[in-house]
Amino acid sequence: MSRLFVAIKIPDDVINNLLNVCRKLTDTHLEFKWEQPEKIHVTLKFIGEVEERIVTRIAQELNFIRNYNSFIFSVARFGFFFRIGEPSILWAGLKTDESIHKLVEELNIRLSIFLVPVEKRKFEPHLTLLRIKKNPGNEFINKFKEHSFEDMTFISNQIKLIKSKLSHSGARYSDIKKYDLK
Repeated sequence: MSRLFVAIKIPDDVINNLLNVCRKLTDTHLEFKWEQPEKIHVTLKFIGEVEERIVTRIAQELNFIRNYNSFIFSVARFGFFFRIGEPSILWAGLKTDESIHKLVEELNIRLSIFLVPVEKRKFEPHLTLLRIKKNPGNEFINKFKEHSFEDMTFISNQIKLIKSKLSHSGARYSDIKKYDLK
């Protein structure tokens, strides 16, 4: 079995700039395990576990992605996902044009032929930056929520089909196929 997802690649300099902003906003005495820069991406569609024999067919089905134009993103704000009232994920929200929703909808439709469930939630492009193990407190949360970004606009011109292998030390990603955008 292979655990797969479809993601937009983010330029390295954008990720590094974003992580630098994060480090400046955090207290140095608190220890955090930031996402590794090479693992930061925009997940368009989590496919989940599929049989190895259909991975190539999925990769071929996704060739339609090449019909889409590159995306112009801007980093809009920080936010948090909460679990049982506690912050569990720090993320950076992204703005782009509406064509990203068309792409996600088409991914859902095309992958449904492989019995991949259609996502019901509205797609909101974001980058997971930090998985929080221990509540850092309201001061930490407020620093991020109140942060205003200077212009951090970038172009992303590649989408990948990625395999994720879970281990005790975290997930390891390997690219299955890259799709260059117009």
